[in-house]
Amino acid sequence: MTWIAIVACGLACYLLKLAGLSVPERVLEQPLVQRVGDLLPVVLLTALIAVQVFSNAEGAHPTLTLDARVAGLGAAAVALVLRAPFLVVVLVAAATAALVRLL
Repeated sequence: MTWIAIVACGLACYLLKLAGLSVPERVLEQPLVQRVGDLLPVVLLTALIAVQVFSNAEGAHPTLTLDARVAGLGAAAVALVLRAPFLVVVLVAAATAALVRLL
């Protein structure tokens, strides 16, 4: 049964990708479609970060949690505003979260 689900999901992903490639060029040239296409990955990544930072998935009912991960996210935001390289941003976030957990 698991293999059937894996093959079905793989086929569905392939068909979805094929549908995206089948969109007419005139639709893709519209400014609104281009803007949405540019911003959609940013929105999805932001949603994933928010879920990972602010949720506690232990147990049956996820809850809002404010812990060291929030401090790490804040430190990463400050590093981004200061235009730090990506690796530095990640290290600052990890070090800040580790220090908050230590305290």
